[in-house]
Amino acid sequence: MQNPNPHNPHDQQVDPHDVEQNKTVAAISYILFFVPLLAARNSRFAMYHANQGLLLLLALIAGNIVLSIIPFIGWMLMPVLNIAALVYIVLGVMNAVNGRKQPLPFMPNVDILK
Repeated sequence: MQNPNPHNPHDQQVDPHDVEQNKTVAAISYILFFVPLLAARNSRFAMYHANQGLLLLLALIAGNIVLSIIPFIGWMLMPVLNIAALVYIVLGVMNAVNGRKQPLPFMPNVDILK
């Protein structure tokens, strides 16, 4: 288990029992962010990862829209964005499976899902 980070308020609320019970649901949330809303609504751990998955999805949608508008250069950068999203999904799944509430790199610390 990761040591709590005083600079990240999410790390101070990790319950080992919650983590063990909801690792799978948290990992799935990076592919289908709404699964924890249905399967583990009371789990802070699963909801944290569902929030991260939703933020990643929104960033990917916004990035793809912006890049699709920009001719040629944007179209060439779109695959790079999608590969980066795949890397972020893998990082998020690894964080969830390893029981960490660690934000994805360069992602805002915004709570959309409570």
